[in-house]
Amino acid sequence: MEKIKMCEEQTVSLVDVLEEDEELEEEASAVLAGSDSDHCSYPQGYVKRQALYACNTCTPKGGEAAGVCLACSYKCHEGHELFELYTKRNFRCDCGNKKFSELQCKLHPDKDDINSLNKYSQNFFGVYCTCSRPYPDPDDQVEDEMIQCVVCEDWLHGRHLGCVIPDCVELQEMICESCMNKNLFLWTYAAHLAVPGAVDQVKEEAEESKLNVLKEDKADDVSEPSCKRSREEAESSCRLKELQAIGQKRVQSGAVFWPSEWRSKLCSCNACQETMSKTGLSFLLDESDTVLAYEHKGKNSDQRQQGHDPLMSALDNLNRVQQLEIIHGYNDMKTELKDFLQSFATEGKVVTSDDIRQFFEQQSRKRRRVDSDPFHST
Repeated sequence: MEKIKMCEEQTVSLVDVLEEDEELEEEASAVLAGSDSDHCSYPQGYVKRQALYACNTCTPKGGEAAGVCLACSYKCHEGHELFELYTKRNFRCDCGNKKFSELQCKLHPDKDDINSLNKYSQNFFGVYCTCSRPYPDPDDQVEDEMIQCVVCEDWLHGRHLGCVIPDCVELQEMICESCMNKNLFLWTYAAHLAVPGAVDQVKEEAEESKLNVLKEDKADDVSEPSCKRSREEAESSCRLKELQAIGQKRVQSGAVFWPSEWRSKLCSCNACQETMSKTGLSFLLDESDTVLAYEHKGKNSDQRQQGHDPLMSALDNLNRVQQLEIIHGYNDMKTELKDFLQSFATEGKVVTSDDIRQFFEQQSRKRRRVDSDPFHST
């Protein structure tokens, strides 16, 4: 496809622009697509993972923390000041229960007074990180990304993690320093399984070599071909103890980043499963618990038509002038849509499908007025 010259230093095609925007849109919508936007999730019990919101209008700071599902944020809390909590695990929708003195759930009013197994944090009152600040923070002029801890599920500023953020962080999981120190055995795993820090990289190959030697020596010790003996050794084998025997050489400071599939390498012997259960970390043994798995499920549930987009094919056949006209129109609409959505973010309102429909209807009417006015200029 012919490139559109935007300036002397940079060229970009309209297809590139649209494909990049579509990718960002898919990533953002995956969080919502993994949850039901029409039915309250309460009947499902403590949902493994779902998009959640806290309503500052109904349960302000100073009261009891409460969370509502995606559907209730639309149907029961429209126009309210909401805190978007991204996703939380093992949570049951609170909408309309005893914590809401003046609101009844429109979708599923028959709820227990409280959901005793729900876990709440400062996030439910709109503050995050070790600095306990809102996000976005009007008083913070520093551009910084927020990263969620997979254990406590709080969001922390990158500059408050106490470590260097690795590349491709969106493909990795993070455990904050506080959660690491509450579960000290995780530091053993961190020394061998986590993304190495600058001082740890040189040790990685040596430690892996020692682990392989240890496994080989253990295999040589099995001299009896008895099935019973093999089963007993398999049950008594503990990967955590093997790693501890090698030695721990990672500095126990700062947040820890973990690569994809690291959970599959955690020990699941009976003793370790019991430890995980007592510390409330059993979910770490479940690879489908990850946010990436949830987002993947959301993308799959979104019934997009497969194959090449007909719009992209049509753009390939346009001449340079037509492409320029379209990209200018697209950029104008993109700017207006951003301003439109920003007004909702400023007021803490949830954007509904009706709001989006109304926006594009206004765009359509505006386009018809422009097309009917031969003297109109932008």
